[in-house]
Amino acid sequence: QVQLVESGGGLVQAGGSLRLACAASGVTRNKYGMGWFRQAPGKEREFVAAINWSGGATNYAYSMKGRFTISRDNAKNTVYLQMNSLGPEDTAIYYCAAGQWNSPIVAESGYDYWGQGTQVTVSS
Repeated sequence: QVQLVESGGGLVQAGGSLRLACAASGVTRNKYGMGWFRQAPGKEREFVAAINWSGGATNYAYSMKGRFTISRDNAKNTVYLQMNSLGPEDTAIYYCAAGQWNSPIVAESGYDYWGQGTQVTVSS
């Protein structure tokens, strides 16, 4: 099994930045692609960004492209989400997920393991 634990969420003022981290533990010998999803109050969970194991391929949701950057450090078993120019519309619970693919997947069905989520709240 793979356990994923997100960190780095919290309160931030509009226009500010946060860096989320997702640490993997347990059985991590497989080369997993990693993704970030988010769920805002009253809305469905949506895709944010994804990165393959090597880091050579990424994909972003349109509204995040240019503001968010996904990266990973396999030596630390950690994937990151750098979020800049945050606005209240970015307020959500952010989830880290892992899947067995090499081309980034946007669908939730492509992911086998999920973290518990970390709350991001953006105030004006």
